[in-house]
Amino acid sequence: MAITRRQKEVLDFLTSFTQRNGYSPSYEEIARGLNLSSLATVHKHITNLQNKGMLQRAHNRSRSIDVLPAKARAKGGDRLPLMGRIAAGQPVEAIENAESISLGDIIGSREAFALEVRGDSMRDEHIVNGDYVLVERTRTAHEGEIVVALVDGMDATLKRFYREGDMIRLQPSNAEMAPIYAAAASVTIQGRVLGVLRKYS
Repeated sequence: MAITRRQKEVLDFLTSFTQRNGYSPSYEEIARGLNLSSLATVHKHITNLQNKGMLQRAHNRSRSIDVLPAKARAKGGDRLPLMGRIAAGQPVEAIENAESISLGDIIGSREAFALEVRGDSMRDEHIVNGDYVLVERTRTAHEGEIVVALVDGMDATLKRFYREGDMIRLQPSNAEMAPIYAAAASVTIQGRVLGVLRKYS
């Protein structure tokens, strides 16, 4: 996919900085390195490059901008950014599912990202360790939806969402696990699950 001259400069800076330092630059370091006066401009370039499949970011950790190898970039326009990993308890064996899906059918025109699942707290929803959940980026959720919730600004988890007065109940879909109760003010919704992908090799 074609990129602008400025986007190529950003991509080249990210590549060289990461090779030199072993970690990706902050937005401030990108702005200084390219003589950009606005962090909003940096954010715009990074977002555009991510949308074009050149980069991926983890939204729940700092210094998380990764330049994707050329081979990964060439896999097509249905590629979603893998934003990180989401806790869901202890591992469980995956069960093969031969069905195929189109990302476009699931996502439509919504802004979405992918998360790799770790654990088995949602196994009764057939979401198991190693699966990828496709998540619509949103700050709101309806009762009973499967959401990505951030608790106390630190701990992200994949659970069903229920509001109980001033409290939020984050309910696992696993009878062996207890729900998480947290004050509504301490819970931030980061997205709701649209679908699940499973890879076998």
